[in-house]
Amino acid sequence: MNTIIAFVIIFGALVFFHELGHLIFAKRAGILCREFAIGFGPKVFSFKKNETVYTIRLLPLGGFVRMAGEDPEMIEVKPGQIVGLEFAPDGKVNKVIINHKDQYPNAKIIEVEHADLEHGMYITGYEDDNNERLQRFELSEPTFFVMDQQEIQIAPYHRQFAAKTLGQRAMAIFAGPLMNFVLAFIIFVLIGMLQGYPVDKPIIGELTKDGAALEAGLKENDKVLAIDDQPLSTWTEVVEIIRDNPDQELLFRVSRNGEVLEIPVTPKPKEVQGETIGLIGVYGPMEKSLFGAFKQGAYETYYWTKEIIVGLGHLLTGQFSLDMLSGPVGIAVSTHKVAESGIYYLMKWGAILSINLGIVNLLPIPALDGGRLMFFAVEALRGKPIDRQKEGLVHFIGFALLMLLMLVVTWNDIQKFFL
Repeated sequence: MNTIIAFVIIFGALVFFHELGHLIFAKRAGILCREFAIGFGPKVFSFKKNETVYTIRLLPLGGFVRMAGEDPEMIEVKPGQIVGLEFAPDGKVNKVIINHKDQYPNAKIIEVEHADLEHGMYITGYEDDNNERLQRFELSEPTFFVMDQQEIQIAPYHRQFAAKTLGQRAMAIFAGPLMNFVLAFIIFVLIGMLQGYPVDKPIIGELTKDGAALEAGLKENDKVLAIDDQPLSTWTEVVEIIRDNPDQELLFRVSRNGEVLEIPVTPKPKEVQGETIGLIGVYGPMEKSLFGAFKQGAYETYYWTKEIIVGLGHLLTGQFSLDMLSGPVGIAVSTHKVAESGIYYLMKWGAILSINLGIVNLLPIPALDGGRLMFFAVEALRGKPIDRQKEGLVHFIGFALLMLLMLVVTWNDIQKFFL
């Protein structure tokens, strides 16, 4: 149960921040965002604030921001259709009632002759009691469709995704992966502030209970002056000497509370990738400071970004195997193992997953953010956008293939871990 909770919290946070990036920059561009959703499938919880409905859905496998203009509007007003109109104090229409018009006694009932709800924002038509005189009704902003007693905001063209500049659209899409890198940076900074960050000083950090250092009498915060009369100035030098001398007694000269002590320590041998190295059971020194935490956060974000990109490069250029990929099941199993090591390891794992999600989403694959950015790049080169129906078909095929890959990877994970 703890594993499931940890997985849901971590994955939910990654998706939340990713979609929050899309939402923030879409709203900054003036795009009408109809829904901000975490998960897919039936709604579990929802509330509306301003123009956007915020929902949590049943299947926690992702999320989305539904922007006006990305999909065809579900409600259309056609010539000959009978609708009801309600008006704002300024005399303009603010509600177009599609059905159950008898429940709105103050509505003016008209037969539609023409409707332009994107550019001109008006409806022309005939009143039921005056079919001879054509009338024009201006729409206010915002105006809502009312269908089954539910209000749906009409999106004029200037509030739609396609109406925005190439830069605004690209930023609204790129902001999702960008927020994953920002989240990772914030997590690394928090770890640095709460736990501390490693520094390259010859000072003994935390000692393990079964290590040679504790058995020999070394203590945390001992400053290592020399080993076997070799002066030392960095923790890196201390580690190198210990690793190079398994089962060989080393004479540590340390400073403790102003007193210089000489303590013999014999590193225990351990086999690592076919090589025998020495270990004494100590961690490196840690420090805490705001500036240092920010510096460490930037370094960790850069380091893991580079490592994941290199790993993806090996995956794409080397011998491909499904065992190299993990789906939700594999990530959940890994989360369980990491959670057993403590909260800071779990936080670091979440940061690495966030970077991974950001990088994967930037790959030029249809249906992913990188695929959409690729179409924007083509648009910039052509000077005009690609046909929306053709682009939508490419993304649909890409999404179907991704879902198929996820099913295959998930089944592979189940066989690997549980069968």
